[in-house]
Amino acid sequence: MADVPQPSTDPTPVAPGPVPGDDFPFPVAEVEIGEDAGLSVRDRLLLKLLGARRLALGSTSKDRLWGWLGPALVALLAGGLRLWDLGRPGNLVFDETYYVKQAYTLLRVGFEAKWPDDPNPAFEAGNVDTFLSTADYVVHPPLGKWMIAGGMQLFGGAENPWSWRISTALVGILAVFLLARIARRLFASTAMGVLAGGLLAIDGMAIVHSRTGLLDNFLMFWVLVAFGFLLLDREQARRRLADRVAALVDSGREIGRYGPRLGWRWWRFAAAVSLGLACGVKWSGLYFLAVFALLSVVWDATARRAVGIKRWWEDALLADAIPAALVMLPTAALTYLATWFSWFRSPSSYMRDWAAEHPGEGVQWLPEALRSLWAYHQKMWDFHTGLSAEHSYASKPIGWIVQWRPTSFYYRDGSDGVTGCGYDECARVITSLGNPVLWWSAALAIVATVVLLVWRKDWRATAVLSGLVAGWLPWFAYPDRTIFTFYAIVFTPWVVLALVYVVTVLLEATERDRTARGWVIWAVTALFTVIVVMSIFFYPIWTAMNVPEWFWRLHMWLPSWI
Repeated sequence: MADVPQPSTDPTPVAPGPVPGDDFPFPVAEVEIGEDAGLSVRDRLLLKLLGARRLALGSTSKDRLWGWLGPALVALLAGGLRLWDLGRPGNLVFDETYYVKQAYTLLRVGFEAKWPDDPNPAFEAGNVDTFLSTADYVVHPPLGKWMIAGGMQLFGGAENPWSWRISTALVGILAVFLLARIARRLFASTAMGVLAGGLLAIDGMAIVHSRTGLLDNFLMFWVLVAFGFLLLDREQARRRLADRVAALVDSGREIGRYGPRLGWRWWRFAAAVSLGLACGVKWSGLYFLAVFALLSVVWDATARRAVGIKRWWEDALLADAIPAALVMLPTAALTYLATWFSWFRSPSSYMRDWAAEHPGEGVQWLPEALRSLWAYHQKMWDFHTGLSAEHSYASKPIGWIVQWRPTSFYYRDGSDGVTGCGYDECARVITSLGNPVLWWSAALAIVATVVLLVWRKDWRATAVLSGLVAGWLPWFAYPDRTIFTFYAIVFTPWVVLALVYVVTVLLEATERDRTARGWVIWAVTALFTVIVVMSIFFYPIWTAMNVPEWFWRLHMWLPSWI
């Protein structure tokens, strides 16, 4: 029994409510988390590994109800903001000129076909079958385009601009629901979960990408799904560890140098599949695979240390890290390979017969099809690493977090025939600009999250920062590449989580001081009221509404926004 970890004997009051579990008989608020608290070994380990707040979450029927109803309501709000007049504008917006037409030809002929010169006017007018019979050279994997194609197939065909965007809109709505559920579990608070989902629902970056047929929203979705699966895996693994260590102790044995194995990790396997799908949208999903795999192993190591395993670091390496690598990496790789199913199936796909046409070249030990795909990937890699063309909306990643140079997706004014706004000069605009108050506040919150991680060693801070490390920091390694602020959509959920995390910490820190808590609630309410007002104000320039040109200029707070 001496080897069983003993949590602090200081009283640790938490929110009232019974802890779920067959043999936990006391309301958490009424016990002291210590050796004399009358708790079983298993329950003391669970409190150590998961925390009383997490164990109390969902302990009442009201909380369980709002745990689903709250996320559903903010998803309903997101649906209204994303689906309303989704077909506006009826033009191909920004990079829709590539992905929408590529998606359509995938649907029609099974590969991304070339188009004649200047095909957009005909395509936008409903003449969608002017594509050529030869394959086009494309530089992104096919899954995101297949997701766009699915929307076309199910919702009206390529003649309807609404169908170009319905898939990304539905994914954006589902992402709001998922983030609310993820934040609820991460912060052990239904209110904070709903707040996180609500912020994503009204953010401009999320709204614009959910109303535009680009790939990045799909990438964001799949990495968010993977993150949610890893949170579930963390909890399941810790519950298993508590059960198995408690069984050892209850049988009279000691915890030695090494701990118990935890068995097959289905949630981690699901996360690997999701990350493979993310890579099947864009290769930058690889960064999330690397960071999330490391994060999962770190969580395992800290759990083994917490229960008193003497050689916890070695145990985590042998029992968790190596098995995780052996499962996650091949699973993600095979999933990614599966996203190329149409390329394998279509003899006319780009470079499909490269190996047959270049005998003796490439990776000789691979089968012909894989050798051709490998050569294609080398060509794609050369494109991505060598992309340095000038673009008026290119931006450095240092400015992304404060939306220094947002990307203009669409602009039409009177010179393009835009009228009918009630003024002489009108404009229709889509600017991929995050809610400025939200993003500027979140930039400060990210700094605070780093400080809290160093100061408090809070695992939640690590989780919040993981998405930013994977989605934002890698772009600093490409100073000469042409990159854009709209790439930030991929880590936007973690921008929101950073802000909500700081709010959570402030509320927790003032739990026992009614006056201080009142000030925190007042400040947070004021901040989020301003964020809501800003979203209402900016919504017309996120959605191509017909507005006076002076109204558009009223939103251009910085010269770099024009």
